[in-house]
Amino acid sequence: MTKEKAVVNQDDLLADLEYRGLVQQFTNREELHKKLASERVVLYCGFDPTADSLHIGSLLPILCLRRFQQAGHIPLALVGGGTGLIGDPSGRSSERSLNTSDTVAQWTESLKRQLSRFLNFDAADNAAKLVSNYDWIAPLDVITFLRDVGKNFTVNYMLAKDSVDSRLSSGISFTEFSYMILQAYDFHKLHQEHGCALQIGGSDQWGNITAGLDLIGKMGGGDAYGMTMPLVTKSDGKKFGKSESGAIWLDRSKTSAYQFYQFWINTEDNDTIKFLKYFTFLSRSEIEALEQELEAHPEKRVAQRELAREITRLVHGQEALDSAEKITQAFFSGDVNQLSEAELIEALQDMPTTVINGRDELTLMDLLIESGAAPSRRQAKQDITSGSISINGAKQTDAEAVIGTGDKLHSKYVVLRRGKKNYFFVRFE
Repeated sequence: MTKEKAVVNQDDLLADLEYRGLVQQFTNREELHKKLASERVVLYCGFDPTADSLHIGSLLPILCLRRFQQAGHIPLALVGGGTGLIGDPSGRSSERSLNTSDTVAQWTESLKRQLSRFLNFDAADNAAKLVSNYDWIAPLDVITFLRDVGKNFTVNYMLAKDSVDSRLSSGISFTEFSYMILQAYDFHKLHQEHGCALQIGGSDQWGNITAGLDLIGKMGGGDAYGMTMPLVTKSDGKKFGKSESGAIWLDRSKTSAYQFYQFWINTEDNDTIKFLKYFTFLSRSEIEALEQELEAHPEKRVAQRELAREITRLVHGQEALDSAEKITQAFFSGDVNQLSEAELIEALQDMPTTVINGRDELTLMDLLIESGAAPSRRQAKQDITSGSISINGAKQTDAEAVIGTGDKLHSKYVVLRRGKKNYFFVRFE
């Protein structure tokens, strides 16, 4: 398959976004289409620092900014250094915990570094820019905020917004109630200082986006538009972006490249084509070819492998992708001896791990018991004699065999497998 595609023609941008299912709502589609086709548009999307890393739920808007940049437009990636201190009530049933200024500042810097991996900040004509709303929210005194900004919003207007209305029964503080005004003020400031004409975000941001459009109209006017993307869902009803070990992060130290690759390669058939459209830059013809392959030979999982390759390469780079595929192949074939120590640890970090202290060797029977691979000696013996046990990819049939120095990978690790998919990691200290 070809790699990420070149620039999308401006005339085709909205059509491409709609083909990919990336458009939930527009304000004045026809006018926006004409503007995008006739001039270079500045647009923005905001990312509040609620953790020290973005997760894959943030990929959709990040890559949407990238698509606009490829079509010649200028993306602003806004990190909410100011609004992150407040908390967005959108899509929440309870109040967020407030973080300290130092914590939010650290997370803001982390997010800035991550966002810079996806957008081109050195383009000759349409370089992306990183901005933080802390720069204009922090100096804003309360009297100016109430007189110049707050007076433009009626309480009735704010209560009618879904992000507020959905919280009335459970309660919403004035702090979170004010979030909508602050985000609207962001759009106004970017419109005023950068000529930003378009805000994009998830569908849960529609109320905040339209509030910004209203504020721009009341504080000087000018062309301004909003567009939302669908919130990513899975066909089986399970939450997108979660694995058995937790959230899938964009930071490799929190979610390894192998774990990241495995998340995508295990995508259900019903979600694969949708995610190829959402998260990759493959062309329509390439996606259609993968869709045909999936329908004809779903057992080969060709479309899932291409999905995993494209996104892992985009987020972590080619070298990390190569390593993730090497680890995957090693565990598929059972030949883990080829893995480096770092690759072995990366692959097994989520698997049950046992540390054996002060002993250089154990019988296979004892190893099964101590690692938790077998609940009893009787079961351990039965598993061994039935050929269900392997050590570092080699099948074991002798219950009294001694697992010693010659059986350890990198002099201290043993990969024990029971059946086809149950792995246990043993480290000798």
